[in-house]
Amino acid sequence: MKVAGVGVITGWGRGVEALPADAAATAGGRYVVAIPRPAPPGDRLRRATRECLLGIGAVEELLQTVARPASELAGPGTALLYVTASAYGAANRAFLGARGGTLHFPYTAPSAVPAEVAIEYGLCGAYVNFIGGAAATVDALWYAGSLLERGACTQALVLAVETFAECADLYRRARWLAAGPLVEAAACALLRPGGRRAEYDPDPVGVDAARRRTGQTFACEPLIALAVAGGDPAAVAGRWRGRRAGLRRL
Repeated sequence: MKVAGVGVITGWGRGVEALPADAAATAGGRYVVAIPRPAPPGDRLRRATRECLLGIGAVEELLQTVARPASELAGPGTALLYVTASAYGAANRAFLGARGGTLHFPYTAPSAVPAEVAIEYGLCGAYVNFIGGAAATVDALWYAGSLLERGACTQALVLAVETFAECADLYRRARWLAAGPLVEAAACALLRPGGRRAEYDPDPVGVDAARRRTGQTFACEPLIALAVAGGDPAAVAGRWRGRRAGLRRL
């Protein structure tokens, strides 16, 4: 498989050009570096959650990066693989505390983000959700490559969204699990057939290579690393709760 491009939005700004050299120093003591709620692109999404809007925004950023129209994503040929460790926490917390508010229950499901992305861009191909951090994103990249090799799709989107602001107090109580800064992020990679084959590596090195610049972005980290490397690194890796996973180019 080959990486056609990666769209990245983080609490630092849009694109990898916005990433600082040292995330911890730039955070200036902030534990969470948040992304403001994006403006809904249309009336249909006026009640959509922030994480759904960020997912749509990441795909839009990807399209700008590869300079292609959204119409090229529509239809059954595009697979959508979504990864998150945290993005559904905000909606669940809001729903539990809403007491009859306007948040619709379906938005509490992890699948809400890819569902809104699929509707927005007319995707109706293969569809898989992964729950976990950076290692799960590596799994998603590998699976996307498998779909491409088998001809199950003509192109694949691997999308990750992570939000922290709404549950910042909960993360602070367990800081030993996720040292700050936690940097909200949304990233989407477009994969196409061709290029070198990728071999799964269950014990890779360099699993935290991008973290100095990004901060903690959980599932978004491998996709941001792809963007920083220009889309065609020799290897990509991730770690989550002690588990490592990587891909090596052959």
